[in-house]
Amino acid sequence: MKLYLLKDYISALQKEDLIDCIPSEIDFSILENTQVEKLSHNSKDTVPNTLYVCKGLNYKPEYLEEAIKNGAICYVAEKENVTKPNFPHIVVKDIRKALACLSCMYYDYPAEKINMIGITGTKGKSTTAYYIKSILDNYMKENGMPDTAILSSIDAYDGKSCKESLITSPESIEIQEHIRNSVDCNMKNFVMEVSSQALMLNRVHDIYYKVGVFLNISEDHISAIEHPNFENYFECKLKIFNQTETACINLDSDYSNIILENSKKAKRVITFSAKDKNADVYGYNIKKQGHNAISFRVRTPKFEQDMLLTMPGLFNVENALAAISIAISLDIPYSNIYEGLKVARASGRMESHVSKDGSIIVIVDYAHNKLSFQKLYESTKQEYPDKKIVTVFGCPGGKAQLRRRDLGTLAGINSNISYLTAEDPGPEDTVEICKEIAGYISKENGNYKIIENRGEAIKNAILENPNSVILITGKGNETRQKYGKQYLPCLTDTEYATEALEEYDKKIS
Repeated sequence: MKLYLLKDYISALQKEDLIDCIPSEIDFSILENTQVEKLSHNSKDTVPNTLYVCKGLNYKPEYLEEAIKNGAICYVAEKENVTKPNFPHIVVKDIRKALACLSCMYYDYPAEKINMIGITGTKGKSTTAYYIKSILDNYMKENGMPDTAILSSIDAYDGKSCKESLITSPESIEIQEHIRNSVDCNMKNFVMEVSSQALMLNRVHDIYYKVGVFLNISEDHISAIEHPNFENYFECKLKIFNQTETACINLDSDYSNIILENSKKAKRVITFSAKDKNADVYGYNIKKQGHNAISFRVRTPKFEQDMLLTMPGLFNVENALAAISIAISLDIPYSNIYEGLKVARASGRMESHVSKDGSIIVIVDYAHNKLSFQKLYESTKQEYPDKKIVTVFGCPGGKAQLRRRDLGTLAGINSNISYLTAEDPGPEDTVEICKEIAGYISKENGNYKIIENRGEAIKNAILENPNSVILITGKGNETRQKYGKQYLPCLTDTEYATEALEEYDKKIS
């Protein structure tokens, strides 16, 4: 990887008009030809010749002291964080944009060397990401090339490592590192979920997407630490079109007219739909096949053929159409699209498990907001009309407070009984969160139980409700639960469900 001089970083910031000032009283002539060996916003991992970036809501002046002690040669900060005025520093207008700009240079602009595919939307980002990864992997394997990198809310795989994700879109420097690793591994495609926070906080600033996908929009992430209102949330999502070559748009989304109008900022637009026959990619004849499969036919500008998904959930056709649109834009043949979709899986998304007597069907899914709950209930009622619906869920603490109202209301209307439990309570008390949700369930005359321990809640829901579909939502296959500021290890929802089903099967045998 190429190493740049300090003056190169200064030039990059100047080019993007990010520099507020460079103190005239500091002589940079000695430093400007110094090679920057590390870029960091973490004072603990600074080393000699580090360019240190003062960033973060929890940033403290002592972090800068530690960075300098560890060898930082210069720091970058906004005015309010210039606490060492006599030490070499650069004052910038926007620290987050500056970090993104510097990160691109530090990793030698890796996004320019790989096909970047960005997926945004309120629901379905992970599933769509894994659908297109499966399609691309099939094509690449057939042609003797490396598989596809992915950065999602499930995990991050870049050819050098595969790690479970804690957030959908990490900080810009981490994103650039993953892209660099993928380029170094000769990968040709990088698929990533693009959250509203990533767009709002400029974590993906300076990344230009070969393909950008807008799946759908619904009210979510509204809180004091996220988005102040729906308008801001929507506006941030739409920013993806400012940095997209080909835009893939879902005509079935709410506000599709606004999304479509904004998508014209891209050089090319591909539309997809399961309702509008005029879409470029149109899915129809959608049919459930057994417990876990869905077939449909798709018409595209290049072919009209049958498709098969082996994941449950009729709404996943929408995600498949998005993946097909991406594939069409990249000139992937039908055979690879078909084979890729047929085997595609997204860990913790619409995982189905059935008891030996067929009485209980357990679906583990990441559904965690209003739109995903609506789609999940609609699909469950269509696919399993003769079974009761039982939902196991909670809501996170310290953010997205509107979910408590939305999910509680939907569960009260659609679920025969809800088991309310821990779901990353963070700084709040689990039981208090559950009580708030329960209030909205009660308004719809719904039934509920509060069981703080998630494993116990899942077990009770399965053992107490024969002839039911048990929907376990919100955590998927995550292996950690957030309490306070700590992430504590736990079993996945799939593991909890499997244990409970085994106990049920023993009782009936």
